[in-house]
Amino acid sequence: MVSDSVTGNGRRAAVPPAGIADRPLIGISCYSEQARWRSWDLQAMLLPRRYADLVAEVGGIPVLLPPLLGVHEALSRLDGLILSGGGDIDPARYQAERLSTTVTVSVERDESEIALFNAAMSEGLPVLGICRGLQIINVARGGSLHQHLPQLVGHEEHCPERGSYGSHDVRLAAGSRLAGILGRTEVADHWPVTVPTHHHQAVDRMGDGLSATAWADDGTVEAVELDPRQHRFVVAVQWHPEAGDDRSLFRALVTASAAERQQARTGR
Repeated sequence: MVSDSVTGNGRRAAVPPAGIADRPLIGISCYSEQARWRSWDLQAMLLPRRYADLVAEVGGIPVLLPPLLGVHEALSRLDGLILSGGGDIDPARYQAERLSTTVTVSVERDESEIALFNAAMSEGLPVLGICRGLQIINVARGGSLHQHLPQLVGHEEHCPERGSYGSHDVRLAAGSRLAGILGRTEVADHWPVTVPTHHHQAVDRMGDGLSATAWADDGTVEAVELDPRQHRFVVAVQWHPEAGDDRSLFRALVTASAAERQQARTGR
């Protein structure tokens, strides 16, 4: 059973039941960083709290997945996957020379998240990519990235300030899964959506089976989807929905994961 709830944009949407036994387990990839808290200054596994809070709020149980080799083996016990934001991907992954503007590369995280995505594909789990998560999906599917958008588009609107989020409009592809998730199901509904943003890289060559479903005014690809004939639910956005007020993307991922969980239980 599922129940109805109001989305962040006022639309009605199905959400999974609140019973603990029925709540889907959602893996969320996280960071490994030097961090300080109280009297400690140590390497730590980190994730902005908002990711986990929103998963729990819309009916899922968040499970943090550290960037360790072999962590993808946990996916056989989970129901969905979020690939979170973070630093730059090693350009060697898409056969490009590393520019001086490409920083905070973690080979360990690249390897673990690509393995997570590939395992999710094999397990049939719904996947939501956020910012870096979109880029991981694109690279894992054989695509490439623009390493520094300001050099390409001539402005810094996508990452206007260090340590905070900017905002800009995106336009959605009519009829896309993303448009439906965001409640833009009517032709007249396809006005721009204002989104929280913080990134300096973006899709260049599109990965196999992916389609662009949102764009910034400067032409930057802001969302991609995988052909549903290849996988039931792979949606990724270049912006940061966890930093905004609209829960629609988190709700859609948790709802799809609940459906997969139910099908696995019933053998259908």
